[in-house]
Amino acid sequence: MERIQQWQHWEQIAESMIPIIGKLYRQRSIVTVVYDQRLVHTSSIEIIKAFRLVERNFNVQLDIEDAYHILLALEESSYSNMIRFDVGKASLLLREFPSEKYKEKLLESLHESIPKVVKSKATDVVLYGFGRIGRLLTRALIDRVGNTRKLLLRAVVVRKPAKPDLYKRASLLEMDSVHGHFEGEITVDEAENQIIANGVPIRFLYSDGPGTLDFTKYGINGAILIDNTGKWRDRAGLGKHLESPGISKVVLTAPGRGDIPNIVNGVNNDMCEKDETIVSAASCTTNAIVPVLSLIEKKFGIVSGHVETVHSFTNDQNLIDNYHPSARRGRSAALNMVITETGAGAAIGKCIPSLHGKLSANAIRVPTPNVSLAILSLTVPVVTTVEEVNSFLQTSAASGHLHQQLDYANSEEAVSSDFIGNCHCSIIDAPSTIVATHTDSSRVNIYVWYDNEFGYSLQVVRLCQKLAKIKHIQFPPSTVQV
Repeated sequence: MERIQQWQHWEQIAESMIPIIGKLYRQRSIVTVVYDQRLVHTSSIEIIKAFRLVERNFNVQLDIEDAYHILLALEESSYSNMIRFDVGKASLLLREFPSEKYKEKLLESLHESIPKVVKSKATDVVLYGFGRIGRLLTRALIDRVGNTRKLLLRAVVVRKPAKPDLYKRASLLEMDSVHGHFEGEITVDEAENQIIANGVPIRFLYSDGPGTLDFTKYGINGAILIDNTGKWRDRAGLGKHLESPGISKVVLTAPGRGDIPNIVNGVNNDMCEKDETIVSAASCTTNAIVPVLSLIEKKFGIVSGHVETVHSFTNDQNLIDNYHPSARRGRSAALNMVITETGAGAAIGKCIPSLHGKLSANAIRVPTPNVSLAILSLTVPVVTTVEEVNSFLQTSAASGHLHQQLDYANSEEAVSSDFIGNCHCSIIDAPSTIVATHTDSSRVNIYVWYDNEFGYSLQVVRLCQKLAKIKHIQFPPSTVQV
Protein backbone atom coordinates (compact mmCIF):
# COMPACT_ATOMS: atom_id res chain seq x y z
CA MET A 1 0.00 0.00 0.00
CA GLU A 2 2.87 2.36 0.78
CA ARG A 3 4.23 2.10 -2.76
CA ILE A 4 0.78 2.77 -4.23
CA GLN A 5 0.38 5.83 -2.02
CA GLN A 6 3.83 7.06 -3.03
CA TRP A 7 2.98 6.69 -6.71
CA GLN A 8 -0.36 8.45 -6.31
CA HIS A 9 1.41 11.29 -4.50
CA TRP A 10 3.90 11.66 -7.37
CA GLU A 11 1.01 11.62 -9.84
CA GLN A 12 -0.81 14.32 -7.90
CA ILE A 13 2.31 16.50 -7.87
CA ALA A 14 2.89 15.97 -11.61
CA GLU A 15 -0.76 16.83 -12.35
CA SER A 16 -0.31 20.07 -10.41
CA MET A 17 2.78 20.91 -12.46
CA ILE A 18 1.02 20.67 -15.83
CA PRO A 19 -1.02 23.93 -15.71
CA ILE A 20 2.00 25.85 -14.41
CA ILE A 21 4.23 24.50 -17.19
CA GLY A 22 1.57 25.45 -19.77
CA LYS A 23 1.07 28.94 -18.34
CA LEU A 24 4.81 29.67 -18.23
CA TYR A 25 5.12 28.53 -21.84
CA ARG A 26 2.14 30.35 -23.34
CA GLN A 27 2.27 33.57 -21.33
CA ARG A 28 5.98 34.04 -20.54
CA SER A 29 7.88 32.11 -23.24
CA ILE A 30 9.51 29.85 -20.62
CA VAL A 31 10.09 26.28 -21.85
CA THR A 32 10.26 23.85 -18.92
CA VAL A 33 12.61 20.90 -19.34
CA VAL A 34 14.28 18.28 -17.17
CA TYR A 35 17.77 17.49 -18.46
CA ASP A 36 16.66 18.66 -21.94
CA GLN A 37 13.49 16.56 -22.00
CA ARG A 38 10.66 18.99 -22.74
CA LEU A 39 7.82 18.89 -20.22
CA VAL A 40 5.58 21.18 -22.29
CA HIS A 41 2.55 19.28 -23.67
CA THR A 42 3.26 16.16 -21.60
CA SER A 43 1.07 14.08 -19.28
CA SER A 44 1.58 13.46 -15.56
CA ILE A 45 2.89 9.96 -16.26
CA GLU A 46 5.36 11.31 -18.83
CA ILE A 47 6.63 13.86 -16.31
CA ILE A 48 7.26 11.16 -13.69
CA LYS A 49 8.99 8.95 -16.26
CA ALA A 50 11.20 11.85 -17.37
CA PHE A 51 12.41 12.37 -13.78
CA ARG A 52 13.05 8.66 -13.26
CA LEU A 53 14.94 8.38 -16.57
CA VAL A 54 17.26 11.22 -15.56
CA GLU A 55 17.96 9.52 -12.24
CA ARG A 56 18.86 6.27 -14.00
CA ASN A 57 21.02 7.75 -16.75
CA PHE A 58 22.82 10.51 -14.86
CA ASN A 59 23.08 9.10 -11.32
CA VAL A 60 21.33 12.04 -9.64
CA GLN A 61 18.49 12.05 -7.13
CA LEU A 62 15.66 14.38 -8.14
CA ASP A 63 12.69 15.20 -5.93
CA ILE A 64 9.60 15.89 -8.02
CA GLU A 65 8.06 17.75 -5.07
CA ASP A 66 11.04 20.13 -4.96
CA ALA A 67 10.60 20.68 -8.69
CA TYR A 68 6.92 21.52 -8.18
CA HIS A 69 7.69 24.10 -5.49
CA ILE A 70 10.31 25.70 -7.74
CA LEU A 71 7.76 25.98 -10.56
CA LEU A 72 5.31 27.51 -8.08
CA ALA A 73 7.94 30.06 -7.08
CA LEU A 74 8.61 30.90 -10.73
CA GLU A 75 4.89 31.24 -11.44
CA GLU A 76 4.37 33.54 -8.43
CA SER A 77 7.22 35.77 -9.56
CA SER A 78 6.85 38.27 -12.36
CA TYR A 79 9.89 36.86 -14.17
CA SER A 80 9.35 36.72 -17.92
CA ASN A 81 12.17 35.89 -20.30
CA MET A 82 12.72 33.54 -23.22
CA ILE A 83 14.55 30.72 -21.44
CA ARG A 84 14.76 26.95 -21.29
CA PHE A 85 14.16 26.35 -17.59
CA ASP A 86 15.63 23.05 -16.40
CA VAL A 87 13.53 22.34 -13.34
CA GLY A 88 15.60 19.26 -12.49
CA LYS A 89 18.90 21.12 -12.37
CA ALA A 90 17.25 24.09 -10.66
CA SER A 91 16.02 21.78 -7.89
CA LEU A 92 19.58 20.53 -7.35
CA LEU A 93 20.86 24.11 -7.35
CA LEU A 94 18.35 25.23 -4.70
CA ARG A 95 18.23 22.03 -2.67
CA GLU A 96 20.13 23.54 0.29
CA PHE A 97 17.41 26.16 0.85
CA PRO A 98 13.95 25.65 2.42
CA SER A 99 11.04 25.79 -0.03
CA GLU A 100 9.84 29.15 1.33
CA LYS A 101 13.16 30.63 0.14
CA TYR A 102 12.87 29.23 -3.41
CA LYS A 103 11.28 32.35 -4.92
CA GLU A 104 13.87 34.72 -3.47
CA LYS A 105 16.87 32.55 -4.34
CA LEU A 106 15.50 31.61 -7.76
CA LEU A 107 14.99 35.22 -8.83
CA GLU A 108 18.40 36.09 -7.45
CA SER A 109 20.00 33.36 -9.57
CA LEU A 110 17.98 34.22 -12.68
CA HIS A 111 18.84 37.91 -12.58
CA GLU A 112 22.50 37.17 -11.90
CA SER A 113 23.05 34.63 -14.67
CA ILE A 114 20.47 35.30 -17.42
CA PRO A 115 20.57 38.42 -19.60
CA LYS A 116 17.27 39.90 -20.70
CA VAL A 117 16.26 38.60 -24.12
CA VAL A 118 14.74 41.23 -26.39
CA LYS A 119 11.66 39.81 -28.05
CA SER A 120 11.48 40.39 -31.80
CA LYS A 121 8.83 39.59 -34.38
CA ALA A 122 8.39 36.03 -35.57
CA THR A 123 10.33 34.66 -38.54
CA ASP A 124 8.19 33.10 -41.26
CA VAL A 125 9.02 29.54 -42.34
CA VAL A 126 8.14 27.85 -45.64
CA LEU A 127 8.53 24.11 -46.18
CA TYR A 128 9.45 23.01 -49.69
CA GLY A 129 8.29 19.39 -49.69
CA PHE A 130 5.99 17.45 -47.39
CA GLY A 131 7.51 13.98 -47.07
CA ARG A 132 8.77 12.24 -43.91
CA ILE A 133 11.02 15.11 -42.81
CA GLY A 134 8.59 17.79 -43.98
CA ARG A 135 5.74 16.41 -41.87
CA LEU A 136 7.94 15.94 -38.80
CA LEU A 137 9.22 19.49 -39.18
CA THR A 138 5.58 20.59 -39.28
CA ARG A 139 4.88 18.74 -36.03
CA ALA A 140 7.96 20.19 -34.36
CA LEU A 141 7.24 23.76 -35.45
CA ILE A 142 3.59 23.58 -34.39
CA ASP A 143 4.58 22.14 -31.01
CA ARG A 144 6.91 25.09 -30.45
CA VAL A 145 4.61 27.99 -31.34
CA GLY A 146 4.05 29.27 -27.78
CA ASN A 147 3.08 32.91 -27.38
CA THR A 148 6.13 34.43 -29.09
CA ARG A 149 5.80 32.44 -32.33
CA LYS A 150 9.48 32.89 -33.02
CA LEU A 151 9.43 30.44 -35.93
CA LEU A 152 6.02 30.51 -37.57
CA LEU A 153 5.21 27.95 -40.26
CA ARG A 154 3.26 29.81 -42.93
CA ALA A 155 3.22 27.63 -46.03
CA VAL A 156 4.11 24.30 -47.61
CA VAL A 157 5.06 24.00 -51.28
CA VAL A 158 4.31 20.75 -53.14
CA ARG A 159 3.79 19.66 -56.74
CA LYS A 160 0.33 20.30 -58.14
CA PRO A 161 -1.69 17.07 -57.90
CA ALA A 162 -3.92 15.60 -60.59
CA LYS A 163 -6.84 15.91 -58.16
CA PRO A 164 -7.28 17.72 -54.80
CA ASP A 165 -5.14 16.07 -52.12
CA LEU A 166 -5.38 18.38 -49.09
CA TYR A 167 -7.35 15.88 -47.00
CA LYS A 168 -4.84 13.15 -47.85
CA ARG A 169 -1.95 15.37 -46.75
CA ALA A 170 -3.80 16.32 -43.57
CA SER A 171 -4.32 12.63 -42.82
CA LEU A 172 -0.60 11.87 -43.27
CA LEU A 173 0.23 14.70 -40.87
CA GLU A 174 -2.33 13.52 -38.33
CA MET A 175 -1.48 9.80 -38.33
CA ASP A 176 2.02 8.34 -38.54
CA SER A 177 2.86 4.64 -38.32
CA VAL A 178 6.16 5.33 -36.55
CA HIS A 179 5.61 8.49 -34.52
CA GLY A 180 1.94 8.04 -33.64
CA HIS A 181 -0.94 10.50 -33.76
CA PHE A 182 -0.47 14.25 -33.97
CA GLU A 183 -0.84 15.87 -30.55
CA GLY A 184 -3.79 18.18 -31.10
CA GLU A 185 -6.37 19.01 -33.74
CA ILE A 186 -6.03 19.16 -37.52
CA THR A 187 -8.73 20.58 -39.78
CA VAL A 188 -8.88 21.48 -43.47
CA ASP A 189 -9.93 24.85 -44.94
CA GLU A 190 -10.62 24.04 -48.59
CA ALA A 191 -11.53 27.62 -49.53
CA GLU A 192 -8.06 28.88 -48.56
CA ASN A 193 -6.29 25.60 -49.40
CA GLN A 194 -5.03 25.42 -45.82
CA ILE A 195 -4.45 22.82 -43.15
CA ILE A 196 -5.05 24.26 -39.68
CA ALA A 197 -2.97 22.54 -36.99
CA ASN A 198 -3.64 23.56 -33.38
CA GLY A 199 -4.92 26.89 -34.62
CA VAL A 200 -1.98 27.58 -36.96
CA PRO A 201 -3.09 28.03 -40.61
CA ILE A 202 -0.65 26.43 -43.07
CA ARG A 203 -1.28 27.37 -46.69
CA PHE A 204 -0.49 24.77 -49.37
CA LEU A 205 0.98 26.19 -52.56
CA TYR A 206 1.82 24.39 -55.79
CA SER A 207 5.00 24.65 -57.84
CA ASP A 208 7.06 22.55 -60.25
CA GLY A 209 10.37 24.08 -59.21
CA PRO A 210 12.16 26.75 -57.17
CA GLY A 211 11.73 30.44 -57.87
CA THR A 212 8.25 30.32 -59.41
CA LEU A 213 6.15 31.67 -56.51
CA ASP A 214 5.69 35.14 -55.03
CA PHE A 215 5.26 34.47 -51.31
CA THR A 216 4.62 38.13 -50.50
CA LYS A 217 1.18 37.70 -52.08
CA TYR A 218 0.33 35.58 -49.05
CA GLY A 219 1.83 37.97 -46.48
CA ILE A 220 5.06 35.96 -46.18
CA ASN A 221 8.19 38.08 -45.87
CA GLY A 222 11.83 37.44 -44.94
CA ALA A 223 11.10 33.72 -44.65
CA ILE A 224 13.43 30.80 -44.12
CA LEU A 225 12.64 28.16 -46.75
CA ILE A 226 13.46 24.58 -45.75
CA ASP A 227 13.98 22.43 -48.85
CA ASN A 228 13.38 18.85 -47.70
CA THR A 229 13.03 17.32 -51.16
CA GLY A 230 16.76 16.63 -51.62
CA LYS A 231 16.34 17.28 -55.35
CA TRP A 232 18.47 20.45 -55.46
CA ARG A 233 21.71 20.33 -53.48
CA ASP A 234 24.07 22.86 -55.06
CA ARG A 235 24.15 26.64 -54.96
CA ALA A 236 22.79 27.00 -58.49
CA GLY A 237 19.68 24.92 -57.79
CA LEU A 238 18.96 26.09 -54.25
CA GLY A 239 19.74 29.69 -55.17
CA LYS A 240 16.63 29.75 -57.34
CA HIS A 241 14.53 29.71 -54.15
CA LEU A 242 15.96 33.14 -53.32
CA GLU A 243 14.47 34.48 -56.56
CA SER A 244 11.02 34.04 -55.00
CA PRO A 245 9.88 37.30 -53.33
CA GLY A 246 9.45 36.70 -49.59
CA ILE A 247 12.34 34.22 -49.17
CA SER A 248 15.53 35.43 -47.45
CA LYS A 249 17.36 32.20 -46.51
CA VAL A 250 17.37 28.56 -47.63
CA VAL A 251 18.08 25.48 -45.49
CA LEU A 252 18.71 22.11 -47.16
CA THR A 253 17.88 18.92 -45.24
CA ALA A 254 20.55 16.86 -46.99
CA PRO A 255 24.31 17.16 -47.49
CA GLY A 256 25.11 20.25 -49.54
CA ARG A 257 27.39 20.12 -52.57
CA GLY A 258 30.14 22.46 -53.64
CA ASP A 259 30.74 25.43 -51.35
CA ILE A 260 27.46 25.18 -49.43
CA PRO A 261 28.23 25.12 -45.67
CA ASN A 262 27.24 21.83 -43.98
CA ILE A 263 26.24 22.76 -40.44
CA VAL A 264 25.72 20.43 -37.50
CA ASN A 265 24.00 22.68 -35.01
CA GLY A 266 26.00 22.92 -31.80
CA VAL A 267 29.32 22.03 -33.44
CA ASN A 268 30.10 24.47 -36.26
CA ASN A 269 27.44 27.14 -35.71
CA ASP A 270 30.01 29.83 -36.36
CA MET A 271 29.35 29.34 -40.07
CA CYS A 272 25.87 30.83 -39.47
CA GLU A 273 27.42 34.07 -38.26
CA LYS A 274 28.41 34.98 -41.81
CA ASP A 275 25.91 36.55 -44.18
CA GLU A 276 25.24 33.15 -45.75
CA THR A 277 21.84 32.76 -47.39
CA ILE A 278 22.08 29.05 -48.27
CA VAL A 279 23.12 26.41 -45.73
CA SER A 280 22.82 22.65 -45.37
CA ALA A 281 21.76 20.88 -42.17
CA ALA A 282 23.91 17.95 -43.35
CA SER A 283 22.50 14.41 -43.01
CA CYS A 284 20.91 12.61 -40.08
CA THR A 285 24.00 10.41 -39.73
CA THR A 286 26.38 13.37 -39.83
CA ASN A 287 24.32 15.04 -37.09
CA ALA A 288 24.52 11.85 -35.02
CA ILE A 289 28.27 11.28 -35.21
CA VAL A 290 29.81 14.75 -35.44
CA PRO A 291 28.84 15.90 -31.89
CA VAL A 292 30.43 12.77 -30.39
CA LEU A 293 33.50 12.98 -32.62
CA SER A 294 34.03 16.65 -31.77
CA LEU A 295 33.96 15.85 -28.04
CA ILE A 296 36.35 12.90 -28.34
CA GLU A 297 38.69 14.92 -30.59
CA LYS A 298 38.88 17.76 -28.05
CA LYS A 299 39.24 15.50 -25.01
CA PHE A 300 41.54 12.73 -26.28
CA GLY A 301 42.45 13.49 -29.89
CA ILE A 302 41.69 11.10 -32.78
CA VAL A 303 44.44 9.48 -34.85
CA SER A 304 42.20 7.48 -37.20
CA GLY A 305 39.01 5.48 -37.22
CA HIS A 306 36.00 4.02 -38.98
CA VAL A 307 32.30 4.80 -38.72
CA GLU A 308 29.76 2.08 -39.51
CA THR A 309 26.10 3.05 -39.54
CA VAL A 310 23.35 0.48 -39.14
CA HIS A 311 20.63 2.54 -40.77
CA SER A 312 16.87 2.05 -40.96
CA PHE A 313 15.50 1.75 -44.47
CA THR A 314 14.28 4.90 -46.18
CA ASN A 315 11.73 5.61 -48.89
CA ASP A 316 14.36 5.68 -51.64
CA GLN A 317 14.63 1.88 -51.28
CA ASN A 318 12.24 -0.67 -52.76
CA LEU A 319 9.57 -2.55 -50.84
CA ILE A 320 10.20 -5.57 -53.08
CA ASP A 321 13.05 -6.24 -55.52
CA ASN A 322 13.04 -3.69 -58.33
CA TYR A 323 15.37 -1.46 -60.32
CA HIS A 324 17.44 1.09 -58.40
CA PRO A 325 20.39 3.08 -59.82
CA SER A 326 22.50 2.45 -56.70
CA ALA A 327 24.22 -0.89 -56.10
CA ARG A 328 22.20 -3.34 -53.94
CA ARG A 329 19.50 -0.80 -53.04
CA GLY A 330 17.15 -2.32 -55.59
CA ARG A 331 16.70 -5.36 -53.35
CA SER A 332 13.79 -5.51 -50.92
CA ALA A 333 14.31 -3.16 -47.96
CA ALA A 334 11.89 -5.17 -45.84
CA LEU A 335 13.69 -8.48 -46.32
CA ASN A 336 17.39 -7.68 -46.48
CA MET A 337 20.35 -6.07 -44.81
CA VAL A 338 21.86 -3.94 -47.56
CA ILE A 339 25.47 -2.81 -47.58
CA THR A 340 25.68 0.67 -49.10
CA GLU A 341 27.65 3.88 -49.00
CA THR A 342 27.22 6.94 -46.75
CA GLY A 343 28.32 10.49 -47.35
CA ALA A 344 28.89 11.00 -43.64
CA GLY A 345 32.59 10.13 -43.88
CA ALA A 346 33.31 13.01 -46.25
CA ALA A 347 31.04 15.35 -44.28
CA ILE A 348 33.02 14.84 -41.05
CA GLY A 349 36.02 16.74 -42.39
CA LYS A 350 33.80 19.63 -43.51
CA CYS A 351 32.36 20.01 -40.00
CA ILE A 352 35.56 19.19 -38.06
CA PRO A 353 38.54 20.19 -40.25
CA SER A 354 41.07 18.53 -37.91
CA LEU A 355 39.52 15.14 -38.78
CA HIS A 356 39.74 15.57 -42.55
CA GLY A 357 40.94 12.31 -44.12
CA LYS A 358 41.24 10.47 -40.80
CA LEU A 359 37.98 8.50 -40.86
CA SER A 360 36.39 6.03 -43.27
CA ALA A 361 32.66 5.28 -43.28
CA ASN A 362 30.15 2.79 -44.61
CA ALA A 363 26.50 1.88 -44.02
CA ILE A 364 24.22 -1.12 -43.70
CA ARG A 365 20.51 -0.57 -44.32
CA VAL A 366 18.37 -2.85 -42.15
CA PRO A 367 14.64 -3.79 -42.11
CA THR A 368 13.47 -1.31 -39.45
CA PRO A 369 11.52 1.90 -40.27
CA ASN A 370 13.24 4.31 -37.87
CA VAL A 371 16.12 4.76 -35.40
CA SER A 372 19.63 3.97 -36.55
CA LEU A 373 22.92 3.10 -34.87
CA ALA A 374 26.37 4.52 -35.57
CA ILE A 375 29.39 2.53 -34.39
CA LEU A 376 32.47 4.71 -33.95
CA SER A 377 35.75 2.78 -33.86
CA LEU A 378 38.45 5.33 -33.00
CA THR A 379 42.16 5.21 -32.28
CA VAL A 380 43.09 7.86 -29.70
CA PRO A 381 46.72 8.74 -28.83
CA VAL A 382 46.32 8.21 -25.08
CA VAL A 383 45.67 5.32 -22.72
CA THR A 384 42.13 5.52 -21.41
CA THR A 385 39.37 3.31 -19.96
CA VAL A 386 35.70 2.59 -20.49
CA GLU A 387 34.94 4.36 -17.22
CA GLU A 388 36.79 7.52 -18.25
CA VAL A 389 35.18 7.66 -21.70
CA ASN A 390 31.66 7.05 -20.38
CA SER A 391 32.07 9.48 -17.48
CA PHE A 392 33.20 12.19 -19.89
CA LEU A 393 30.29 11.57 -22.28
CA GLN A 394 27.79 11.40 -19.41
CA THR A 395 28.96 14.76 -18.06
CA SER A 396 28.87 16.25 -21.56
CA ALA A 397 25.28 15.06 -22.03
CA ALA A 398 24.20 16.38 -18.64
CA SER A 399 25.79 19.81 -18.64
CA GLY A 400 28.19 20.30 -21.56
CA HIS A 401 27.80 22.76 -24.42
CA LEU A 402 26.28 19.97 -26.56
CA HIS A 403 23.63 18.94 -24.02
CA GLN A 404 20.84 19.62 -26.53
CA GLN A 405 22.48 17.31 -29.06
CA LEU A 406 23.79 14.56 -26.79
CA ASP A 407 21.85 12.08 -24.64
CA TYR A 408 23.15 9.24 -22.49
CA ALA A 409 21.45 5.85 -22.10
CA ASN A 410 22.57 3.53 -19.32
CA SER A 411 20.19 0.60 -19.80
CA GLU A 412 21.54 -2.80 -20.81
CA GLU A 413 18.06 -3.71 -22.09
CA ALA A 414 17.60 -0.77 -24.51
CA VAL A 415 16.80 -1.47 -28.17
CA SER A 416 16.25 0.78 -31.17
CA SER A 417 12.51 1.39 -30.75
CA ASP A 418 13.13 2.80 -27.26
CA PHE A 419 14.62 5.89 -28.90
CA ILE A 420 11.78 6.78 -31.26
CA GLY A 421 10.94 10.43 -30.62
CA ASN A 422 14.13 11.20 -28.69
CA CYS A 423 14.82 14.92 -29.07
CA HIS A 424 18.62 14.51 -29.22
CA CYS A 425 20.53 13.71 -32.39
CA SER A 426 23.12 11.49 -30.62
CA ILE A 427 22.36 9.00 -27.83
CA ILE A 428 25.30 7.22 -26.21
CA ASP A 429 24.67 3.54 -25.46
CA ALA A 430 26.94 3.48 -22.40
CA PRO A 431 26.94 -0.28 -21.64
CA SER A 432 28.26 -0.98 -25.16
CA THR A 433 31.39 1.19 -24.96
CA ILE A 434 34.58 -0.83 -25.50
CA VAL A 435 38.17 0.30 -24.93
CA ALA A 436 41.24 -1.75 -25.89
CA THR A 437 44.50 -0.24 -24.63
CA HIS A 438 47.96 -0.42 -26.20
CA THR A 439 51.30 0.90 -24.97
CA ASP A 440 50.59 4.55 -25.72
CA SER A 441 47.16 4.56 -27.38
CA SER A 442 43.66 3.11 -27.15
CA ARG A 443 41.03 1.78 -29.50
CA VAL A 444 37.69 3.24 -28.42
CA ASN A 445 34.38 1.85 -29.71
CA ILE A 446 31.31 3.99 -29.03
CA TYR A 447 27.75 3.03 -29.99
CA VAL A 448 25.48 5.96 -30.83
CA TRP A 449 21.71 5.65 -31.38
CA TYR A 450 19.78 8.30 -33.28
CA ASP A 451 16.21 8.85 -34.38
CA ASN A 452 17.12 9.54 -37.99
CA GLU A 453 13.75 11.23 -38.56
CA PHE A 454 12.62 13.17 -35.47
CA GLY A 455 15.99 13.75 -33.80
CA TYR A 456 17.34 15.08 -37.08
CA SER A 457 14.26 17.26 -37.66
CA LEU A 458 14.84 18.99 -34.33
CA GLN A 459 18.42 19.74 -35.37
CA VAL A 460 16.99 21.42 -38.48
CA VAL A 461 14.66 23.49 -36.27
CA ARG A 462 17.60 24.51 -34.04
CA LEU A 463 19.56 25.56 -37.12
CA CYS A 464 16.62 27.69 -38.29
CA GLN A 465 16.43 29.28 -34.84
CA LYS A 466 20.11 30.13 -35.15
CA LEU A 467 19.60 31.68 -38.59
CA ALA A 468 16.65 33.68 -37.22
CA LYS A 469 18.84 34.82 -34.28
CA ILE A 470 16.46 33.20 -31.80
CA LYS A 471 18.10 32.26 -28.53
CA HIS A 472 16.54 30.25 -25.70
CA ILE A 473 19.01 30.72 -22.86
CA GLN A 474 19.42 27.74 -20.55
CA PHE A 475 18.85 28.01 -16.79
CA PRO A 476 20.80 26.96 -14.85
CA PRO A 477 23.64 27.83 -17.27
CA SER A 478 25.88 24.90 -18.22
CA THR A 479 28.74 26.70 -16.45
CA VAL A 480 26.94 26.27 -13.12
CA GLN A 481 27.77 22.99 -11.36
CA VAL A 482 24.74 21.24 -9.81
